[in-house]
Amino acid sequence: MTIETTRRDFLKSTSLVAGGLIMGFSLPGSKTEAQAAGTVHTPNAWVHIADDNTITLLSARSEMGQGVYTSMPMLIAEELNVDLNQIKVAMAPPGPVYVNALLGAQLTGGSTSVREGWEKLRISGAQVREMLISAAAAQWNVDRSTLRADKGMVIGAGKKATYGSLAAAASKLPVPAKVSIKDPKNFRIVGKRVPRLDTPAKVNGTAEFGIDVKLPGMVYASIEQCPVIGGKVKSFDGSKAKAMPGVVDVVQVNDGVAVVAASYWQAQKARKALSVQWDEGPGAAITTATVINSTRDAIGTAKVLEITKPVGNVTTAMGGAAKVMKAEYITPMQAHAPLEPMNFTASWSNGKMLLIGPTQFQQGAQGAVAAVLGIKPEDITLQTTFLGGGFGRRLELDFVVQAAQISKTLGKPVKLLWSREDDMTHDYYRPIGVNQLQAGVDAQGNPVALHFKVASQSVTQRAFGLPKDTLDPFMAEAAVAAYNVPNTQHDLIIHDSGMRVGYWRAVSHNMNAFANESFMDELAKAAGKDPYQYRMALLKDKPRYANVLKLAAEKAGWGKPLPAGRARGIALMEGYDTYMAQVAEVSVKDGEVVVHRVTVAADLGMMVNPDIVEAQIQSSIIFGMSAGLKHEITLEKGVVQQTNYNNFPVVRMHEAPAIDIVLVKSTEKPGGIGEPATALVVPAIVNAVAAATGKRVRKLPLTAEALRQA
Repeated sequence: MTIETTRRDFLKSTSLVAGGLIMGFSLPGSKTEAQAAGTVHTPNAWVHIADDNTITLLSARSEMGQGVYTSMPMLIAEELNVDLNQIKVAMAPPGPVYVNALLGAQLTGGSTSVREGWEKLRISGAQVREMLISAAAAQWNVDRSTLRADKGMVIGAGKKATYGSLAAAASKLPVPAKVSIKDPKNFRIVGKRVPRLDTPAKVNGTAEFGIDVKLPGMVYASIEQCPVIGGKVKSFDGSKAKAMPGVVDVVQVNDGVAVVAASYWQAQKARKALSVQWDEGPGAAITTATVINSTRDAIGTAKVLEITKPVGNVTTAMGGAAKVMKAEYITPMQAHAPLEPMNFTASWSNGKMLLIGPTQFQQGAQGAVAAVLGIKPEDITLQTTFLGGGFGRRLELDFVVQAAQISKTLGKPVKLLWSREDDMTHDYYRPIGVNQLQAGVDAQGNPVALHFKVASQSVTQRAFGLPKDTLDPFMAEAAVAAYNVPNTQHDLIIHDSGMRVGYWRAVSHNMNAFANESFMDELAKAAGKDPYQYRMALLKDKPRYANVLKLAAEKAGWGKPLPAGRARGIALMEGYDTYMAQVAEVSVKDGEVVVHRVTVAADLGMMVNPDIVEAQIQSSIIFGMSAGLKHEITLEKGVVQQTNYNNFPVVRMHEAPAIDIVLVKSTEKPGGIGEPATALVVPAIVNAVAAATGKRVRKLPLTAEALRQA
């Protein structure tokens, strides 16, 4: 497959169609578009090689801080035998070839980027390498076995040629079905601590986020939405807003009323002059208490789904136990609250739509806009910018559709920008979770039976139409803990509370790990045993679990004296094929929890870039601490009460603990690392607080008020 384009067209970032696949060439990493001296050749859907020897990876995963604009090129560079700085990165357009095989759609999430690309991208790089060698062998009329590819050149038989000079011929060759990829022991780039490729652009200000996008003739929109999510416009009066300076128009769309003006400030200011009458709908009856109570009640009334097949007989074992323990754990709703609020730019012209902005779900954005506007998906061009945080929020498509509707109505390029308050009060929230655990223990305090129950709302039902009474795997993550218990039963109850819910960093690992690891600590305390030793005794034939638990405990100095008032807590989990243990060291001062140190041991198999792995763990811990210690979303008459960071606070610099990380060297397949530490830090802290104060908090967040009530 060969794609040819003029330099002028290339610099305009024209989208080309080849073999039914739309190829976009704009580089979201810079305000300067990709430049190539002449023709661009595309041996496959991921690698583009230009005549000037420029190599471009089309990344199918959005860059939202997790480092895919470095880790993905590292996989390609390794097999192409080129230095990493020879690889440029562009964001792939929507297309079936870019579907995430682990998630079934072209989306970024679930800590899947490296796991899904680990072999696929290496194979793609190896295919291109072998095609370049074959092209050189044909041109030079030599045996290809005498040639090698290295540092952007094919070398051998007394000759050498750049990849760029061979790319045209290589792109005409059949793509080899089978190629050899490197044995990890021969890696030169993968596994090394390599600086991130996107750092310079983010430091010097040339990195383009959605909020930075500008188009000729572009106007700005600010949208008024019903205070109760799901409410609709009954009527509105936009006359006063239209009369204000700079206002272009007032437009009603599906979700509300948008004010469009020459600047965002003018649009936002004029929006306050709108008069809107709302039909709040059934959501107006929802409160935090009704959601918790109805979710709890569903455990006894709704259909029970088996997470796994029961082991042994829990009822019999529970009846014969020396003691039975029960506990209930509640996790609150959470907003995603990424630093860059929701925004998207849309430009309608001649029956076609251009969409530019931050999204985790390219196919979904293209499809949703096509459906709402009544046009074909192929009439929509989508360009993905950098994402100023995602955490699952940018899997949603509401703000993308709003921008497209406004632009089509006006026939102008429009940037829709939400305020922080819009973002906080109109999220797709992490759902409330209610976990009920029951264990029977023997005379030594060891568990002989465990019954685990979790009730919550299914995001997958809401987002992807999962049939009713079908197990949602994204509610069952970390439900089955590592520990060897002879009789177990794990039940899941789906309850629709009426809230608009979404996937939130680490998804159900958050509620299930909190419940399991808190309960395990309670069992250890009831048995009069050390929490670390108690866990270790239950990990027979679980070597990866046992190893990270041991490493974290040793690194944290488990069992060694601490300064007065301090205590340690420990937690263990597998998530996204990563095995992790954490130890938190805390104190409690005037009712406030102070986290002094968090120690992490992680076994995520083979790593692409350990430096990025450490950064992901560090950020996940801070993110998880904020949720576990500080904030929650609450409702009164269907209205979200938190509006900004002042009443939805995050961990600040002076509150950040020292973070010690031990990374296990491994030859296992890669695991995901963008999310698991978020879920695990919370039970580690809760367990440490219980050790320090004797108070067990079972309902998050772990605030001073929660401690007083414990």
